[in-house]
Amino acid sequence: MDQGTPATLARPRRLPGPGRIRLPVGDPGVPDTRSPARLLLWVGRHQIATLLGGMLFGILWMVAQALMPFTIGRAIEEGIVGRDNRALAGWAGLLLGLGMIQAAGGIMRHRFAVFNWLQASFRLAQVVSHHSARSGQAVRGRLSTGEVVATVANDAMRAGGAFDITARLSGAVVAYVVVAVILLSSSAVLGLVVLLGVPVLVLLVGTVIKPLQERQREQRDEVGKLTALGADTASGLRVLRGIGGEHAFFHRYHSQSQDVREAGVRVALPQSTLDAAQVFVPGLFVVFVTWLGARFAVSGRIGVGELVAFYGYAAFLVIPLRTAAEAVDKVTRALVGARRMLDVLAVEPHVVESDAPAAKPPVGATLRDPLSGLVVESGLLTCLVSVQPEDATDLADRLGWFGDDEGVLLGDVRLADLRLDTVRGRIVVSEADPVLFSGTLRSELDPWGRASDVAVLEALSVANAEDVLEALPAGLDTQVDERGRSFSGGQRQRLVLARALLSDAEVLVLVEPTSAVDAHTEARIARRLHEARSGRTTVIATTSPLVLDHADRVILVRNGRVVAEGSHRELLRDDAGYRDTVTRGEDL
Repeated sequence: MDQGTPATLARPRRLPGPGRIRLPVGDPGVPDTRSPARLLLWVGRHQIATLLGGMLFGILWMVAQALMPFTIGRAIEEGIVGRDNRALAGWAGLLLGLGMIQAAGGIMRHRFAVFNWLQASFRLAQVVSHHSARSGQAVRGRLSTGEVVATVANDAMRAGGAFDITARLSGAVVAYVVVAVILLSSSAVLGLVVLLGVPVLVLLVGTVIKPLQERQREQRDEVGKLTALGADTASGLRVLRGIGGEHAFFHRYHSQSQDVREAGVRVALPQSTLDAAQVFVPGLFVVFVTWLGARFAVSGRIGVGELVAFYGYAAFLVIPLRTAAEAVDKVTRALVGARRMLDVLAVEPHVVESDAPAAKPPVGATLRDPLSGLVVESGLLTCLVSVQPEDATDLADRLGWFGDDEGVLLGDVRLADLRLDTVRGRIVVSEADPVLFSGTLRSELDPWGRASDVAVLEALSVANAEDVLEALPAGLDTQVDERGRSFSGGQRQRLVLARALLSDAEVLVLVEPTSAVDAHTEARIARRLHEARSGRTTVIATTSPLVLDHADRVILVRNGRVVAEGSHRELLRDDAGYRDTVTRGEDL
Protein backbone atom coordinates (compact mmCIF):
# COMPACT_ATOMS: atom_id res chain seq x y z
CA MET A 1 0.00 0.00 0.00
CA ASP A 2 1.07 3.58 -0.61
CA GLN A 3 2.47 5.54 2.32
CA GLY A 4 0.64 8.79 2.88
CA THR A 5 1.26 12.04 4.69
CA PRO A 6 -0.86 13.31 7.59
CA ALA A 7 -2.24 16.06 5.36
CA THR A 8 -3.50 13.46 2.92
CA LEU A 9 -4.96 11.31 5.63
CA ALA A 10 -6.95 14.17 7.13
CA ARG A 11 -9.45 14.10 4.22
CA PRO A 12 -10.58 10.45 3.82
CA ARG A 13 -13.92 11.41 2.23
CA ARG A 14 -12.12 12.59 -0.88
CA LEU A 15 -10.45 9.21 -1.31
CA PRO A 16 -13.28 6.76 -2.05
CA GLY A 17 -11.42 3.84 -3.64
CA PRO A 18 -9.09 1.31 -2.03
CA GLY A 19 -6.31 2.25 -4.41
CA ARG A 20 -6.40 5.87 -3.22
CA ILE A 21 -6.82 5.54 0.56
CA ARG A 22 -3.53 5.62 2.45
CA LEU A 23 -2.62 3.31 5.30
CA PRO A 24 -2.11 3.58 8.19
CA VAL A 25 -4.71 6.26 8.86
CA GLY A 26 -3.71 9.56 10.40
CA ASP A 27 -6.19 9.39 13.27
CA PRO A 28 -7.76 5.99 14.05
CA GLY A 29 -10.46 7.60 16.21
CA VAL A 30 -11.97 6.73 19.60
CA PRO A 31 -13.12 3.08 19.68
CA ASP A 32 -16.36 1.70 21.11
CA THR A 33 -15.12 -0.58 23.89
CA ARG A 34 -18.45 -1.75 25.33
CA SER A 35 -18.11 -5.23 23.81
CA PRO A 36 -16.08 -7.12 21.17
CA ALA A 37 -18.97 -6.92 18.70
CA ARG A 38 -19.34 -3.15 19.21
CA LEU A 39 -15.61 -2.69 18.65
CA LEU A 40 -15.83 -4.51 15.31
CA LEU A 41 -18.94 -2.53 14.32
CA TRP A 42 -17.10 0.70 15.16
CA VAL A 43 -14.30 -0.30 12.81
CA GLY A 44 -16.83 -1.18 10.11
CA ARG A 45 -18.47 2.24 10.31
CA HIS A 46 -15.12 3.87 9.53
CA GLN A 47 -14.76 1.97 6.27
CA ILE A 48 -18.36 1.69 5.19
CA ALA A 49 -17.58 2.98 1.67
CA THR A 50 -15.01 0.29 0.90
CA LEU A 51 -17.12 -2.36 2.61
CA LEU A 52 -20.05 -1.47 0.36
CA GLY A 53 -17.73 -1.48 -2.66
CA GLY A 54 -16.48 -4.95 -1.78
CA MET A 55 -20.04 -6.19 -1.22
CA LEU A 56 -21.15 -4.77 -4.59
CA PHE A 57 -18.37 -6.54 -6.49
CA GLY A 58 -18.85 -9.67 -4.38
CA ILE A 59 -22.50 -9.77 -5.41
CA LEU A 60 -21.65 -9.23 -9.10
CA TRP A 61 -18.99 -11.94 -8.93
CA MET A 62 -21.19 -14.52 -7.20
CA VAL A 63 -24.44 -13.79 -9.05
CA ALA A 64 -22.64 -14.05 -12.39
CA GLN A 65 -21.58 -17.56 -11.35
CA ALA A 66 -25.09 -18.36 -10.13
CA LEU A 67 -26.63 -17.43 -13.49
CA MET A 68 -24.24 -19.56 -15.52
CA PRO A 69 -26.04 -22.90 -14.92
CA PHE A 70 -29.32 -21.23 -15.85
CA THR A 71 -27.77 -19.84 -19.05
CA ILE A 72 -26.24 -23.20 -19.98
CA GLY A 73 -29.56 -24.95 -19.32
CA ARG A 74 -31.49 -22.53 -21.52
CA ALA A 75 -28.88 -22.84 -24.28
CA ILE A 76 -29.29 -26.63 -24.23
CA GLU A 77 -33.06 -26.51 -23.94
CA GLU A 78 -33.69 -23.87 -26.65
CA GLY A 79 -30.61 -24.09 -28.82
CA ILE A 80 -29.76 -27.78 -28.92
CA VAL A 81 -33.00 -29.58 -28.01
CA GLY A 82 -35.10 -26.95 -29.82
CA ARG A 83 -32.62 -26.75 -32.76
CA ASP A 84 -32.62 -22.93 -32.69
CA ASN A 85 -29.16 -21.68 -33.68
CA ARG A 86 -30.06 -18.05 -33.07
CA ALA A 87 -31.19 -18.85 -29.52
CA LEU A 88 -28.04 -20.91 -29.00
CA ALA A 89 -25.84 -18.02 -30.15
CA GLY A 90 -27.75 -15.58 -27.91
CA TRP A 91 -27.41 -17.72 -24.81
CA ALA A 92 -23.74 -18.41 -25.64
CA GLY A 93 -23.13 -14.65 -25.92
CA LEU A 94 -24.85 -14.11 -22.57
CA LEU A 95 -22.67 -16.83 -21.05
CA LEU A 96 -19.57 -15.03 -22.38
CA GLY A 97 -20.80 -11.77 -20.86
CA LEU A 98 -21.38 -13.45 -17.50
CA GLY A 99 -17.87 -14.85 -17.62
CA MET A 100 -16.42 -11.39 -18.24
CA ILE A 101 -18.50 -9.92 -15.40
CA GLN A 102 -17.38 -12.73 -13.12
CA ALA A 103 -13.70 -12.14 -13.97
CA ALA A 104 -13.86 -8.36 -13.50
CA GLY A 105 -16.02 -8.64 -10.40
CA GLY A 106 -13.71 -11.27 -8.91
CA ILE A 107 -10.65 -9.06 -9.35
CA MET A 108 -12.30 -6.04 -7.76
CA ARG A 109 -13.96 -8.13 -5.05
CA HIS A 110 -10.58 -9.55 -4.04
CA ARG A 111 -8.97 -6.11 -4.13
CA PHE A 112 -11.63 -4.60 -1.87
CA ALA A 113 -11.63 -7.65 0.43
CA VAL A 114 -7.89 -7.54 1.06
CA PHE A 115 -7.99 -3.79 1.51
CA ASN A 116 -10.86 -4.00 4.00
CA TRP A 117 -8.96 -6.64 5.95
CA LEU A 118 -5.77 -4.54 6.07
CA GLN A 119 -7.61 -1.30 6.77
CA ALA A 120 -9.47 -2.80 9.72
CA SER A 121 -6.35 -4.55 11.05
CA PHE A 122 -4.20 -1.43 10.81
CA ARG A 123 -6.85 0.74 12.46
CA LEU A 124 -7.18 -1.71 15.36
CA ALA A 125 -3.40 -2.03 15.66
CA GLN A 126 -3.10 1.75 15.76
CA VAL A 127 -5.84 2.07 18.37
CA VAL A 128 -4.17 -0.50 20.65
CA SER A 129 -0.63 0.80 20.15
CA HIS A 130 -1.67 4.44 20.63
CA HIS A 131 -3.59 3.55 23.78
CA SER A 132 -0.58 1.61 25.08
CA ALA A 133 1.68 4.59 24.42
CA ARG A 134 -0.73 6.98 26.15
CA SER A 135 -1.24 4.66 29.12
CA GLY A 136 2.48 4.18 29.65
CA GLN A 137 3.23 2.68 33.05
CA ALA A 138 -0.41 1.75 33.58
CA VAL A 139 -0.14 -0.85 30.81
CA ARG A 140 3.12 -2.15 32.24
CA GLY A 141 1.41 -2.71 35.55
CA ARG A 142 -1.41 -4.79 34.01
CA LEU A 143 0.09 -6.53 30.97
CA SER A 144 3.51 -7.70 29.90
CA THR A 145 5.27 -6.35 26.83
CA GLY A 146 4.82 -9.70 25.09
CA GLU A 147 1.05 -9.65 25.61
CA VAL A 148 0.72 -6.16 24.14
CA VAL A 149 2.93 -7.07 21.17
CA ALA A 150 0.91 -10.24 20.53
CA THR A 151 -2.32 -8.23 20.66
CA VAL A 152 -1.07 -5.69 18.11
CA ALA A 153 0.62 -8.21 15.83
CA ASN A 154 -1.82 -11.14 15.94
CA ASP A 155 -5.21 -10.20 17.36
CA ALA A 156 -5.59 -7.11 15.18
CA MET A 157 -5.01 -9.21 12.06
CA ARG A 158 -7.50 -11.84 13.23
CA ALA A 159 -10.12 -9.21 13.92
CA GLY A 160 -9.56 -7.71 10.49
CA GLY A 161 -10.44 -11.07 8.95
CA ALA A 162 -14.10 -10.43 9.72
CA PHE A 163 -14.04 -7.61 7.15
CA ASP A 164 -12.27 -9.69 4.52
CA ILE A 165 -15.20 -12.13 4.36
CA THR A 166 -17.94 -9.49 3.98
CA ALA A 167 -17.58 -9.26 0.18
CA ARG A 168 -17.88 -13.00 -0.40
CA LEU A 169 -20.56 -13.47 2.26
CA SER A 170 -22.83 -10.79 0.77
CA GLY A 171 -22.34 -12.32 -2.68
CA ALA A 172 -23.10 -15.78 -1.28
CA VAL A 173 -26.34 -14.61 0.36
CA VAL A 174 -27.63 -12.82 -2.76
CA ALA A 175 -26.57 -15.67 -5.04
CA TYR A 176 -28.33 -18.14 -2.74
CA VAL A 177 -31.56 -16.13 -3.05
CA VAL A 178 -31.18 -15.91 -6.85
CA VAL A 179 -30.70 -19.67 -7.15
CA ALA A 180 -33.63 -20.32 -4.83
CA VAL A 181 -35.90 -18.10 -6.94
CA ILE A 182 -34.79 -19.83 -10.15
CA LEU A 183 -35.35 -23.24 -8.62
CA LEU A 184 -38.78 -22.21 -7.30
CA SER A 185 -39.77 -21.08 -10.77
CA SER A 186 -38.69 -24.46 -12.18
CA SER A 187 -39.77 -26.71 -9.32
CA ALA A 188 -41.45 -25.63 -6.10
CA VAL A 189 -40.14 -28.70 -4.30
CA LEU A 190 -36.50 -28.11 -5.30
CA GLY A 191 -36.79 -24.41 -4.57
CA LEU A 192 -38.11 -25.07 -1.06
CA VAL A 193 -35.38 -27.63 -0.43
CA VAL A 194 -32.74 -25.01 -1.20
CA LEU A 195 -34.56 -22.13 0.48
CA LEU A 196 -35.09 -24.01 3.75
CA GLY A 197 -32.19 -26.44 3.65
CA VAL A 198 -29.33 -23.96 3.48
CA PRO A 199 -30.23 -22.04 6.69
CA VAL A 200 -30.73 -25.33 8.53
CA LEU A 201 -27.31 -26.55 7.45
CA VAL A 202 -25.65 -23.27 8.48
CA LEU A 203 -27.29 -23.54 11.92
CA LEU A 204 -26.02 -27.09 12.26
CA VAL A 205 -22.50 -25.92 11.50
CA GLY A 206 -22.97 -23.09 14.00
CA THR A 207 -23.36 -25.53 16.89
CA VAL A 208 -19.59 -26.03 16.78
CA ILE A 209 -18.88 -22.31 17.17
CA LYS A 210 -19.34 -21.79 20.92
CA PRO A 211 -16.95 -24.54 22.07
CA LEU A 212 -14.52 -23.47 19.35
CA GLN A 213 -14.62 -19.86 20.53
CA GLU A 214 -13.99 -20.86 24.16
CA ARG A 215 -11.05 -23.07 23.27
CA GLN A 216 -9.59 -20.51 20.89
CA ARG A 217 -9.70 -17.98 23.72
CA GLU A 218 -7.86 -20.41 26.00
CA GLN A 219 -5.26 -21.05 23.33
CA ARG A 220 -4.84 -17.32 22.74
CA ASP A 221 -4.24 -16.77 26.47
CA GLU A 222 -1.55 -19.46 26.51
CA VAL A 223 0.10 -18.06 23.38
CA GLY A 224 0.11 -14.61 24.98
CA LYS A 225 1.87 -16.00 28.07
CA LEU A 226 4.43 -17.75 25.87
CA THR A 227 5.08 -14.59 23.84
CA ALA A 228 5.48 -12.57 27.02
CA LEU A 229 7.89 -15.12 28.47
CA GLY A 230 9.89 -15.18 25.25
CA ALA A 231 10.11 -11.38 25.11
CA ASP A 232 11.16 -11.12 28.75
CA THR A 233 13.74 -13.88 28.32
CA ALA A 234 15.22 -12.32 25.17
CA SER A 235 15.45 -8.87 26.77
CA GLY A 236 17.30 -10.32 29.78
CA LEU A 237 19.40 -12.89 27.93
CA ARG A 238 22.68 -11.10 28.56
CA VAL A 239 22.01 -11.01 32.31
CA LEU A 240 20.74 -14.61 32.36
CA ARG A 241 23.92 -15.86 30.74
CA GLY A 242 25.98 -13.89 33.20
CA ILE A 243 24.40 -15.58 36.21
CA GLY A 244 23.88 -18.99 34.58
CA GLY A 245 20.10 -18.75 34.66
CA GLU A 246 19.38 -19.57 31.03
CA HIS A 247 18.62 -23.22 31.85
CA ALA A 248 15.91 -22.27 34.35
CA PHE A 249 14.25 -20.02 31.79
CA PHE A 250 14.61 -22.71 29.14
CA HIS A 251 12.61 -25.10 31.31
CA ARG A 252 9.99 -22.42 31.96
CA TYR A 253 9.69 -21.75 28.23
CA HIS A 254 9.50 -25.48 27.51
CA SER A 255 6.73 -25.91 30.10
CA GLN A 256 4.74 -22.99 28.70
CA SER A 257 5.23 -24.34 25.16
CA GLN A 258 3.64 -27.59 26.25
CA ASP A 259 0.67 -25.68 27.65
CA VAL A 260 0.29 -23.97 24.27
CA ARG A 261 0.51 -27.33 22.49
CA GLU A 262 -2.15 -28.85 24.76
CA ALA A 263 -4.41 -25.84 24.22
CA GLY A 264 -3.91 -26.26 20.48
CA VAL A 265 -4.90 -29.91 20.71
CA ARG A 266 -8.08 -28.91 22.57
CA VAL A 267 -8.86 -26.45 19.78
CA ALA A 268 -8.25 -29.12 17.15
CA LEU A 269 -11.46 -31.10 17.76
CA PRO A 270 -14.00 -28.30 17.22
CA GLN A 271 -11.79 -26.70 14.54
CA SER A 272 -11.45 -29.96 12.59
CA THR A 273 -15.16 -30.61 13.02
CA LEU A 274 -15.92 -27.18 11.54
CA ASP A 275 -13.43 -27.69 8.68
CA ALA A 276 -14.89 -31.11 7.90
CA ALA A 277 -18.43 -29.75 8.09
CA GLN A 278 -17.53 -27.08 5.52
CA VAL A 279 -16.86 -29.89 3.03
CA PHE A 280 -19.16 -32.69 4.14
CA VAL A 281 -22.39 -30.78 4.81
CA PRO A 282 -22.44 -28.85 1.49
CA GLY A 283 -21.38 -32.02 -0.34
CA LEU A 284 -24.21 -34.00 1.23
CA PHE A 285 -26.64 -31.26 0.31
CA VAL A 286 -25.39 -31.21 -3.29
CA VAL A 287 -25.83 -34.97 -3.58
CA PHE A 288 -29.40 -34.71 -2.34
CA VAL A 289 -30.34 -31.83 -4.69
CA THR A 290 -28.74 -33.66 -7.64
CA TRP A 291 -30.55 -36.91 -6.81
CA LEU A 292 -33.88 -35.10 -6.49
CA GLY A 293 -33.38 -33.21 -9.76
CA ALA A 294 -32.49 -36.42 -11.60
CA ARG A 295 -35.70 -38.09 -10.37
CA PHE A 296 -37.74 -35.11 -11.61
CA ALA A 297 -36.02 -35.30 -15.01
CA VAL A 298 -36.74 -39.03 -15.32
CA SER A 299 -40.38 -38.44 -14.45
CA GLY A 300 -40.61 -35.69 -17.06
CA ARG A 301 -41.36 -32.90 -14.62
CA ILE A 302 -38.32 -30.97 -15.83
CA GLY A 303 -36.50 -30.91 -19.18
CA VAL A 304 -32.96 -31.94 -20.18
CA GLY A 305 -31.69 -28.37 -20.04
CA GLU A 306 -33.20 -27.85 -16.60
CA LEU A 307 -31.56 -31.08 -15.41
CA VAL A 308 -28.17 -29.81 -16.58
CA ALA A 309 -28.92 -26.53 -14.84
CA PHE A 310 -29.79 -28.39 -11.63
CA TYR A 311 -26.44 -30.18 -11.76
CA GLY A 312 -24.77 -26.79 -12.13
CA TYR A 313 -26.74 -25.33 -9.24
CA ALA A 314 -25.86 -28.31 -7.09
CA ALA A 315 -22.15 -27.78 -7.75
CA PHE A 316 -22.46 -24.01 -7.33
CA LEU A 317 -24.28 -24.22 -3.97
CA VAL A 318 -21.09 -25.59 -2.41
CA ILE A 319 -19.58 -22.09 -2.70
CA PRO A 320 -22.18 -20.10 -0.68
CA LEU A 321 -22.47 -22.87 1.89
CA ARG A 322 -18.73 -23.05 2.46
CA THR A 323 -18.52 -19.27 2.45
CA ALA A 324 -21.14 -19.12 5.21
CA ALA A 325 -19.20 -21.67 7.28
CA GLU A 326 -15.95 -19.76 6.69
CA ALA A 327 -17.66 -16.52 7.73
CA VAL A 328 -18.74 -18.10 11.00
CA ASP A 329 -15.15 -19.22 11.64
CA LYS A 330 -13.63 -15.84 10.82
CA VAL A 331 -16.14 -13.88 12.87
CA THR A 332 -15.44 -16.21 15.80
CA ARG A 333 -11.72 -15.57 15.51
CA ALA A 334 -12.37 -11.84 15.16
CA LEU A 335 -14.44 -11.75 18.35
CA VAL A 336 -11.71 -13.60 20.24
CA GLY A 337 -9.12 -11.13 18.96
CA ALA A 338 -11.35 -8.14 19.74
CA ARG A 339 -11.85 -9.38 23.30
CA ARG A 340 -8.07 -9.50 23.78
CA MET A 341 -7.73 -5.98 22.43
CA LEU A 342 -10.38 -4.79 24.86
CA ASP A 343 -8.17 -6.09 27.69
CA VAL A 344 -5.52 -3.59 26.61
CA LEU A 345 -7.99 -0.78 25.93
CA ALA A 346 -9.51 -1.30 29.39
CA VAL A 347 -6.30 -0.09 31.05
CA GLU A 348 -6.85 3.47 32.24
CA PRO A 349 -3.86 5.80 31.85
CA HIS A 350 -2.49 7.46 34.97
CA VAL A 351 -2.39 10.80 33.17
CA VAL A 352 -5.69 12.31 32.01
CA GLU A 353 -5.76 15.64 30.19
CA SER A 354 -7.98 18.47 31.29
CA ASP A 355 -11.03 19.21 29.13
CA ALA A 356 -10.25 22.93 29.39
CA PRO A 357 -6.44 23.29 29.30
CA ALA A 358 -4.86 26.39 30.83
CA ALA A 359 -2.70 28.90 28.98
CA LYS A 360 0.97 28.02 28.65
CA PRO A 361 3.22 29.50 31.35
CA PRO A 362 6.10 31.71 30.18
CA VAL A 363 9.44 30.20 29.18
CA GLY A 364 11.79 30.03 32.15
CA ALA A 365 9.05 29.42 34.72
CA THR A 366 10.05 27.71 37.97
CA LEU A 367 9.15 24.03 38.35
CA ARG A 368 7.76 23.19 41.80
CA ASP A 369 6.54 20.04 43.53
CA PRO A 370 4.54 20.93 46.66
CA LEU A 371 4.36 17.27 47.73
CA SER A 372 8.13 17.01 48.25
CA GLY A 373 8.91 20.71 48.68
CA LEU A 374 11.18 20.67 45.62
CA VAL A 375 11.77 23.94 43.76
CA VAL A 376 13.73 23.70 40.50
CA GLU A 377 15.21 27.09 39.67
CA SER A 378 15.21 28.04 36.00
CA GLY A 379 18.51 27.99 34.14
CA LEU A 380 20.41 25.90 36.70
CA LEU A 381 21.77 22.34 36.73
CA THR A 382 20.10 20.84 39.80
CA CYS A 383 21.01 17.40 41.17
CA LEU A 384 18.64 15.32 43.30
CA VAL A 385 20.20 12.99 45.86
CA SER A 386 17.86 10.53 47.51
CA VAL A 387 18.60 8.21 50.41
CA GLN A 388 16.03 5.82 48.88
CA PRO A 389 16.69 5.55 45.10
CA GLU A 390 13.01 4.94 44.31
CA ASP A 391 12.17 8.38 45.77
CA ALA A 392 14.28 10.09 43.12
CA THR A 393 12.65 8.03 40.37
CA ASP A 394 9.15 8.85 41.64
CA LEU A 395 10.04 12.52 41.87
CA ALA A 396 11.38 12.56 38.30
CA ASP A 397 8.14 10.93 37.11
CA ARG A 398 6.10 13.60 38.89
CA LEU A 399 8.17 16.40 37.38
CA GLY A 400 7.39 15.02 33.92
CA TRP A 401 3.74 14.28 34.80
CA PHE A 402 4.09 10.53 34.43
CA GLY A 403 2.72 9.61 37.84
CA ASP A 404 -0.63 9.87 39.56
CA ASP A 405 0.14 13.11 41.38
CA GLU A 406 -1.25 16.26 39.77
CA GLY A 407 0.21 18.93 42.09
CA VAL A 408 3.43 19.82 40.23
CA LEU A 409 3.47 23.44 39.04
CA LEU A 410 5.23 25.08 36.11
CA GLY A 411 5.13 28.71 37.10
CA ASP A 412 1.67 29.15 38.60
CA VAL A 413 -0.01 26.51 36.42
CA ARG A 414 -0.46 22.87 37.36
CA LEU A 415 0.93 20.42 34.85
CA ALA A 416 -2.41 18.61 35.05
CA ASP A 417 -4.12 21.76 33.72
CA LEU A 418 -1.93 21.93 30.60
CA ARG A 419 -2.20 20.01 27.37
CA LEU A 420 -0.18 16.80 27.55
CA ASP A 421 1.75 17.63 24.37
CA THR A 422 2.68 20.99 25.92
CA VAL A 423 4.16 19.27 28.97
CA ARG A 424 5.94 16.65 26.86
CA GLY A 425 7.40 19.37 24.62
CA ARG A 426 8.72 21.50 27.49
CA ILE A 427 9.73 18.84 30.03
CA VAL A 428 11.62 15.76 28.84
CA VAL A 429 12.36 12.90 31.25
CA SER A 430 15.05 10.37 30.33
CA GLU A 431 14.50 7.35 32.56
CA ALA A 432 17.10 5.11 34.19
CA ASP A 433 16.41 2.13 31.89
CA PRO A 434 17.31 3.44 28.43
CA VAL A 435 15.42 2.03 25.45
CA LEU A 436 16.44 2.09 21.79
CA PHE A 437 14.25 0.91 18.95
CA SER A 438 15.15 -0.53 15.56
CA GLY A 439 16.05 1.88 12.77
CA THR A 440 19.02 3.99 11.74
CA LEU A 441 21.12 5.54 14.48
CA ARG A 442 20.25 8.96 13.08
CA SER A 443 16.50 8.34 13.53
CA GLU A 444 17.13 6.91 17.02
CA LEU A 445 18.99 9.99 18.16
CA ASP A 446 16.73 12.46 16.36
CA PRO A 447 13.24 10.91 16.09
CA TRP A 448 11.83 14.38 15.44
CA GLY A 449 13.95 14.75 12.26
CA ARG A 450 14.88 18.36 13.01
CA ALA A 451 18.58 18.19 13.98
CA SER A 452 21.46 18.67 11.57
CA ASP A 453 24.38 16.26 11.48
CA VAL A 454 26.47 18.89 13.25
CA ALA A 455 23.97 19.06 16.12
CA VAL A 456 23.85 15.27 16.35
CA LEU A 457 27.64 15.07 16.52
CA GLU A 458 27.71 17.77 19.20
CA ALA A 459 25.19 15.84 21.30
CA LEU A 460 27.25 12.66 20.90
CA SER A 461 30.32 14.60 22.01
CA VAL A 462 28.57 15.86 25.15
CA ALA A 463 27.53 12.26 25.92
CA ASN A 464 31.13 11.13 25.22
CA ALA A 465 29.78 8.68 22.61
CA GLU A 466 32.14 9.52 19.74
CA ASP A 467 33.77 6.10 20.06
CA VAL A 468 30.39 4.40 19.61
CA LEU A 469 29.82 6.26 16.34
CA GLU A 470 33.36 5.60 15.08
CA ALA A 471 32.95 1.85 15.56
CA LEU A 472 29.85 1.70 13.35
CA PRO A 473 30.40 0.81 9.67
CA ALA A 474 27.85 3.25 8.25
CA GLY A 475 28.06 5.93 10.93
CA LEU A 476 24.74 7.62 11.61
CA ASP A 477 23.10 5.51 8.89
CA THR A 478 23.91 2.22 10.66
CA GLN A 479 20.86 0.10 11.45
CA VAL A 480 20.29 -0.32 15.19
CA ASP A 481 19.01 -3.67 16.46
CA GLU A 482 15.77 -3.83 18.44
CA ARG A 483 16.33 -2.38 21.95
CA GLY A 484 19.91 -1.62 20.89
CA ARG A 485 21.08 -5.10 21.84
CA SER A 486 24.27 -4.78 19.78
CA PHE A 487 25.46 -2.04 22.17
CA SER A 488 26.73 -2.49 25.71
CA GLY A 489 24.82 -1.01 28.64
CA GLY A 490 27.18 1.95 28.85
CA GLN A 491 26.96 2.61 25.10
CA ARG A 492 23.16 2.55 25.18
CA GLN A 493 23.15 4.91 28.14
CA ARG A 494 25.36 7.44 26.37
CA LEU A 495 23.31 7.24 23.15
CA VAL A 496 20.10 7.81 25.08
CA LEU A 497 21.69 10.82 26.79
CA ALA A 498 22.57 12.24 23.36
CA ARG A 499 18.96 11.70 22.27
CA ALA A 500 17.69 13.54 25.36
CA LEU A 501 20.02 16.45 24.63
CA LEU A 502 18.77 16.67 21.04
CA SER A 503 15.23 17.16 22.33
CA ASP A 504 16.43 20.68 23.26
CA ALA A 505 13.87 20.66 26.07
CA GLU A 506 13.27 23.69 28.24
CA VAL A 507 13.50 21.37 31.27
CA LEU A 508 15.56 18.18 30.96
CA VAL A 509 15.21 15.56 33.71
CA LEU A 510 17.82 12.78 33.70
CA VAL A 511 17.68 9.73 35.99
CA GLU A 512 21.11 8.21 36.70
CA PRO A 513 22.48 9.09 33.22
CA THR A 514 26.02 7.87 33.99
CA SER A 515 25.46 4.79 36.16
CA ALA A 516 26.85 2.36 33.54
CA VAL A 517 30.06 4.19 32.57
CA ASP A 518 33.51 4.33 34.15
CA ALA A 519 34.70 7.18 36.35
CA HIS A 520 36.80 8.97 33.67
CA THR A 521 33.91 8.91 31.18
CA GLU A 522 31.51 10.04 33.90
CA ALA A 523 33.69 13.06 34.75
CA ARG A 524 33.90 14.12 31.10
CA ILE A 525 30.13 13.76 30.62
CA ALA A 526 29.41 15.78 33.78
CA ARG A 527 31.68 18.64 32.68
CA ARG A 528 30.40 18.70 29.08
CA LEU A 529 26.77 18.42 30.18
CA HIS A 530 27.13 21.42 32.48
CA GLU A 531 28.60 23.46 29.64
CA ALA A 532 26.07 22.31 27.00
CA ARG A 533 23.04 23.02 29.21
CA SER A 534 24.32 26.32 30.54
CA GLY A 535 21.44 28.75 31.02
CA ARG A 536 18.79 26.04 30.67
CA THR A 537 17.05 24.02 33.36
CA THR A 538 18.47 20.55 33.96
CA VAL A 539 17.59 18.13 36.75
CA ILE A 540 19.74 15.04 37.38
CA ALA A 541 18.80 12.32 39.84
CA THR A 542 22.17 10.85 40.87
CA THR A 543 24.43 9.94 43.77
CA SER A 544 27.66 10.20 41.78
CA PRO A 545 30.16 12.66 43.37
CA LEU A 546 31.68 13.29 39.93
CA VAL A 547 28.34 14.58 38.61
CA LEU A 548 27.33 16.31 41.84
CA ASP A 549 30.54 18.34 41.86
CA HIS A 550 29.44 20.06 38.61
CA ALA A 551 25.93 20.88 39.86
CA ASP A 552 24.86 24.48 40.42
CA ARG A 553 22.59 23.24 43.18
CA VAL A 554 22.20 19.93 45.04
CA ILE A 555 19.00 18.90 46.84
CA LEU A 556 18.84 16.04 49.35
CA VAL A 557 15.60 14.07 49.51
CA ARG A 558 14.71 11.75 52.35
CA ASN A 559 11.42 9.82 52.64
CA GLY A 560 10.06 11.75 49.67
CA ARG A 561 10.73 15.20 51.17
CA VAL A 562 13.43 17.82 50.58
CA VAL A 563 15.55 17.99 53.75
CA ALA A 564 18.62 19.93 52.65
CA GLU A 565 20.09 21.89 49.75
CA GLY A 566 23.29 23.64 48.78
CA SER A 567 26.42 22.90 46.79
CA HIS A 568 27.94 19.44 46.73
CA ARG A 569 30.89 20.46 48.90
CA GLU A 570 28.69 22.33 51.39
CA LEU A 571 26.46 19.30 51.90
CA LEU A 572 29.46 17.00 52.22
CA ARG A 573 30.72 19.21 55.00
CA ASP A 574 27.48 19.92 56.82
CA ASP A 575 25.16 16.90 56.35
CA ALA A 576 26.26 13.44 57.53
CA GLY A 577 23.29 11.74 55.86
CA TYR A 578 24.23 13.27 52.52
CA ARG A 579 27.86 12.32 53.02
CA ASP A 580 26.96 8.68 53.73
CA THR A 581 24.65 8.52 50.71
CA VAL A 582 27.09 9.83 48.09
CA THR A 583 30.29 8.28 49.49
CA ARG A 584 28.69 4.96 50.57
CA GLY A 585 30.67 5.16 53.78
CA GLU A 586 34.05 5.70 52.04
CA ASP A 587 36.34 8.64 52.75
CA LEU A 588 36.91 11.03 49.87
